[in-house]
Formats: sequence, structure tokens, C-alpha cells
Amino acid sequence: MSAPHTPMVMARTWSSRRELSRFFNSIGSIRTQRQGGQCVSKKINHNRRYFLTTMLKTIAATQLGMIGCTTQQATSATAELPIEGELPSLVGAIAWLNSQPLTVDELRGKIVLINFWTYTCINWLRQLPYVRAWAEKYKDQGLVVIGIHTPEFEFEKNIDNVRRASTEMKIDYPIAVDNNYAVWRAFENHYWPALYFIDTQGRIRHHQFGEGEYEQSEKVIQQLLSEPGTSRVGQGMVKVDARGFEAAADWNSLKSPENYLGYERTENFASPGGAVLNKPRLYTAPPQLKPNQWALSGDWTIGRQAIVLNKSGGRIAYRFHARDLHLVMGPVERGTSVRFRVLVDGQPAVAARGLDIDVRGEGAATEQRLYQLVRQPKPITDRQFEIEFLDSGVEVFAFTFG
Repeated sequence: MSAPHTPMVMARTWSSRRELSRFFNSIGSIRTQRQGGQCVSKKINHNRRYFLTTMLKTIAATQLGMIGCTTQQATSATAELPIEGELPSLVGAIAWLNSQPLTVDELRGKIVLINFWTYTCINWLRQLPYVRAWAEKYKDQGLVVIGIHTPEFEFEKNIDNVRRASTEMKIDYPIAVDNNYAVWRAFENHYWPALYFIDTQGRIRHHQFGEGEYEQSEKVIQQLLSEPGTSRVGQGMVKVDARGFEAAADWNSLKSPENYLGYERTENFASPGGAVLNKPRLYTAPPQLKPNQWALSGDWTIGRQAIVLNKSGGRIAYRFHARDLHLVMGPVERGTSVRFRVLVDGQPAVAARGLDIDVRGEGAATEQRLYQLVRQPKPITDRQFEIEFLDSGVEVFAFTFG
């Protein structure tokens, strides 16, 4: 299944979140390629970020006769918003950033926007500029935005990492740290990113799974703020200048799905002899890779969540088709740095360099996060990516594309 050509998301209004959950569970066993749109919890299947935008768009939209771009026509600003449930308790959060702990009772009388995120999720990063803009625009009109940080990788459970990421990303609204998935389970949530829209009576009135549908989401906020008993707001939409990681994907060129590198969820590993699990091994790369295959060369240990380089000089190769290429990675030992160089089709990534590459096509992994290594100019074609690590001690988790 190829990546979607537009960032559209199915716009059906479900009568209840439990009905939606049953639908997901009925199709959750289908093995899908990861597509751009959202990160899918492994509690549904072992894929992460791409289920809704393509799978639901194809299956459910076909069933409902709704194929076609729905970004601006999906929901009228004056459409009736159903009651999907009650705002669950937030007491399962282990810590709060930018705020004292908030309770359901304290939030009654406010319009609340709940945003599930994890800081390495590229789909959430592309949604973030809109959430940040809504929080700023509507804060004096009764909107409270709460980010629920539910981690995927172990290093995302480190509160210092979350605090650093939220500061760098200029998030100043309240953040509930949900390391134990307690809030996640209370919402019966399955996706990063996910938005839940809560009215003044503490009722869930709308949801949005995955990136996209920003105009529709803002219209829902405006409608809830304008309901009886609340003040009326203007109908204008926020304007965002999304750059870097936050820039929208080049959907028309995106043909590479995200891929994990740990053995639990990896696909298309092409090094001869396959993978040896949890033990050091010398790997080699084949002479040629097929699209979306990847391979190792050098001394690596392939673990459940990540691969770890044991000796300097190790490489990762990936045949991809996308404007952007990112790696989730970082040094094994906190406070250390691992130097690397990036090649595209055998040449230093200079013209196609991403945010984390210098003018020589080189960079350094200094912390565990998402690194943008390639942002290539048009035309977008199949490319051979290679990264060579000049130091040992790096662990690499996942490729994402945009």
C-alpha cells in the first residue's frame, strides 16, 4: 500500500467512541504498511503511524461512499456535534509540566482540547503548529489545551527529555506526563496524534485522529466556544508558517512508509544472512537495495526496540522515495556525542541536507530524538540513503519520511 496522495482523513461522525473502538478492533489484525497520518499504538497492531489516513480512508470511505478530499467540506461550522462520552479522569498522569495537576472538576466550564502526543512522532510534529496557534488564539476566550505525553520509546519516559523537547518546541500549555498509559487507556485512545474536543459540561463532542483536517478542527473549537452560555468567536482560521520538522509532508511524493529498526517491528531488512537477535554481529549490505529495503554494514546488535553500533564505522543504507528522511536515534550514554556523515546516491548530502546536517553533509547525535537528515529538492525520485557513524555507541530506533 503506497503512501496517500493527500493528507485527507475520513470525516464520519461516530455515534460513540466505543463504536469506533469496536470498528478499529475488527480491522486491527490486518497487517498494513505504515502510512502518513498518525502514529498507531502497538496495542492495535505492531504498526505505528499510518493506519487511519490510508486504511480507514480506503476501507471506511468506500463503505460509506465518501472517497474524495474532505479537508474543507467534512463538517459544517454549524453542524450538530454529538456527545461521544465524558471527559475521563486525568489522575493517572505521573507528573505535570507548565501547570499544577488539573482535574475534571476544575476544567468544567471550559472548552478543553486534549492532544495525545509523543515527542518523536513526525505526524504530531506536523500537527503541533496548529495546536500551538489554537492555544494562543483562544486562551482568553475559554479554551484550555492539554497535551497528554504518552511515550512510545523508553527514552521518551524520561521527564527531563520531555521537558527539554517541550521547551525547544515552544509548548507552554499544560502537559500531563502519561508514562503508564493510564490517561491513554481512560480515553480508549490508540493514536498519536489524537485530538479530543470537550465542551463546558465535560462532554466529548468531537475527535480527530491523525494529522490534517485543521480547518475542521478549528471550526469545532469555534462552535464549542460559541454554544449557549459561552461567548461568540470570530470565524477566521489561524495561519501558520510551519518550517523544519513541522512543515507538511510532500504527500504527492511520499512513497516510503515509516520503518522501525528493532526486530520487534522491522520490515524489509536486506543484509545477507538476516538478523541475529540481541547479539553482536558483523553485517554487510547487498550490492543493491530494492525500494524501502534497508541494510547494515559493520558491527551491530539488533535489539527489540533499536539497533546499537558496537564499533565505529558502521553504516545503515536505505532505499527511499520521499522529500524528507528522518531518523529517531541518539547516543547510548547520556551526555556523549556520536558523529556521522550522510550520503545520498553515494555523494555527501549537501544540496539535499536536512536540519541536522552541516554544509559538509555531516552531523552529530547528541541526544535521543528525531533527526532530520534529508530534505531534497525536486524532482523527488528513488534515492539511496547511507549514514556512516564515525563513533560507536549510537542506538537507532526508526526511519520516518515526509
